[in-house]
Amino acid sequence: MQITRHPNNPIVVPGGYEWRKVTVFNPAVIIDNGKFYMIERTAGSLTPCKNYLGLLESEDGVNFTHVKDEPIVTPDMLGFPYGSVQDPRIVKIDGTFYLNYALRPCAMSYYPTGAGVPERSIPTYPDGWGEEEGHWLTRSSILKSDNLLDWEFVADTTPLDINDRDNILFPEKINGKFVLLRRPEEYVGEAYGTEKAAMWITYSEDLVNWEEPKLLATAGNLSWESRKIGGSTPPIRTDKGWLVLYHGVDEEIVYRVGAMLLDLEQPEKIIARTHNFIMEPETYYEKFGFQIPNVIFPTGNVVKDGLLYIYYGVTDTAIALATVPLDELVEHILKEAE
Repeated sequence: MQITRHPNNPIVVPGGYEWRKVTVFNPAVIIDNGKFYMIERTAGSLTPCKNYLGLLESEDGVNFTHVKDEPIVTPDMLGFPYGSVQDPRIVKIDGTFYLNYALRPCAMSYYPTGAGVPERSIPTYPDGWGEEEGHWLTRSSILKSDNLLDWEFVADTTPLDINDRDNILFPEKINGKFVLLRRPEEYVGEAYGTEKAAMWITYSEDLVNWEEPKLLATAGNLSWESRKIGGSTPPIRTDKGWLVLYHGVDEEIVYRVGAMLLDLEQPEKIIARTHNFIMEPETYYEKFGFQIPNVIFPTGNVVKDGLLYIYYGVTDTAIALATVPLDELVEHILKEAE
């Protein structure tokens, strides 16, 4: 199996508008009526690093142009004028687009160091913003839309007193219920069955009231998953199970990509999982950038003509594309799990 990086990488880069002049990364991508749509995470500044979501379109999945010259989702729209909206994932269920996103009520300031995680500081905001510990916690939520431009709040999907990211909806209901992946960072320790932040799964009949999450997957290969793992892209239905790409982080803060197959009717059951990563930082744009070096972070994937398009953020700076025949990837996961 060979995953092919596109020769035009990175395919989406910062610039053009004030709200995306510093970074663009970690996109949601969907194909609708034969056209590719991308929702990018952007920032116009690192101090503070206030993030927005912009909308782009493409006929070929490679060359994207903006649908609007303004963001489609801002922290201000969500009631947090000093906040940051991050890491969208998108699915379409019964004719409605649903967008998972992470929101930090207050945006941090980042200072790139060139090695490892950037230094960061807490800005001083007016009117008491940022004075409570909870203002810096990341909560996850869902928006919905009929046209990808106008978004309506649906619900928070996580408790507001913990950090919970990488919330990802399955693209269809299973046994009459919505299904959601989560990554609660505080759910660690003996009581939770994992010593590191892990992947969890939960169900809902209405997208608002969610069942208690079940532990889905913990760090396996400590050579590249030792720090934490989390869901990356919306699951893809295959005849062998739900394909889920996930990220693993090691002690050097290097982000790599693994893959697993979940049972079609009981997605809390793992059918197969790669022991080794399927992607790691190799190229200059995956190793060097404005913020965190050595990062491959997929957040969007679509299938066209049997080819899986994997859209991923690189070094929290730009967006890249890799492709692989879907059947080959599925067979690789099954073979590695033997």
